[in-house]
Amino acid sequence: MSRPRGGAVPHILHLQSTFAAGGKELRTVQLINAFGKNARHSIVSAEPDHLEAAERIAKGNDVRIQPPFPALKGRPTPGRLQKLAKAMQGYDLVCTYNWGALDAVMAHTLFKDLHNLPPLIHHEDGFDESEAKRLKKRRTWYRRIALGKTAGLVVPSERLEEVALVDWQQPLARVKRIPNGIDTKAFAMRPKKDALRLIKHPGEFWVGTLAGLRTVKNLPRLVRVFNDLAENWQLVILGEGEAREAILAEADRLQINHRVHLPGAIDDPARVIGLFDIFALSSDSEQFPVSVIEAMAAGLPVVAPAVGDIAGMVSEANVEFITPPGNEEELRMALVQLAVSKELRREVGEANRARAVAQFDEAKMIATYRRLYSSAMRIEL
Repeated sequence: MSRPRGGAVPHILHLQSTFAAGGKELRTVQLINAFGKNARHSIVSAEPDHLEAAERIAKGNDVRIQPPFPALKGRPTPGRLQKLAKAMQGYDLVCTYNWGALDAVMAHTLFKDLHNLPPLIHHEDGFDESEAKRLKKRRTWYRRIALGKTAGLVVPSERLEEVALVDWQQPLARVKRIPNGIDTKAFAMRPKKDALRLIKHPGEFWVGTLAGLRTVKNLPRLVRVFNDLAENWQLVILGEGEAREAILAEADRLQINHRVHLPGAIDDPARVIGLFDIFALSSDSEQFPVSVIEAMAAGLPVVAPAVGDIAGMVSEANVEFITPPGNEEELRMALVQLAVSKELRREVGEANRARAVAQFDEAKMIATYRRLYSSAMRIEL
């Protein structure tokens, strides 16, 4: 094993497309908290105004948020890429995340040898609206070149693994598929009835979701398919984003705004997700959504389109409620079928809980990342 470049413990630089409280960002927090005093961290976001995930970092960890660093966004000119490369000097490992950090990956590949840069591991967790249905050729070619000298390319899903190998033409040894994991024990706890500002009343049932309110999540579709459920069912959408008004407008159009609730984002999903009776997604694109694992760990049935790895994530008992992508009527029928049968919800939820514990507990994920990062740095984490 090697010695850290700048101190007693290795210093890891995280270059994030954003550090809002989303799936990949919270996974980064999970790893930082798990590594504890065995590593130092610096986190740079391409969107400096979105650093909400930093609030989840445990006290006592050595973490710098948004230290001086060249902007991650901009034209990939040689001069700008040279500045990005120089700024990576002195760290023991560089971790980059999604398209928003690809210029830094390109800078590393072009100038790694010139500036004696540390190893870099890139993480891809999915695509924005511009690539939800089809990959952009320009971005595909850029990724092929930029990823040329990385120590690893981490993806959470089988679909992204295929994209990395086929479309981005990455060698098999470089691509590492590491499924996301969570603290399954935390999600097994029964939530308090007042865990949200919204109170669940006796006789009510909730369809719930956790999602960034973005166009790609297509939450107005979820409002429409929910419309057929009985009056004692409520739809609770937890999250924030630019699609909020479109969701509310659809609820107004259908005259069910009294049954559609948007309480905002939450700090700790484990405290509230158990209030749901059914977990639902309506996305046009997903890869390996952590929210589905969280719902499974809480013992919930899941209704969702078969996008990304969702059909392979849920239990066998739940597969029939994962519907063809874009088929709104099938999604509606799956939701209604579960809504009318408490016993069916219980059976599917129990099967999901067992699968989450067996396959997606965070301990396995953390151990895999620890080995990967340690191997790249040649320093034991």
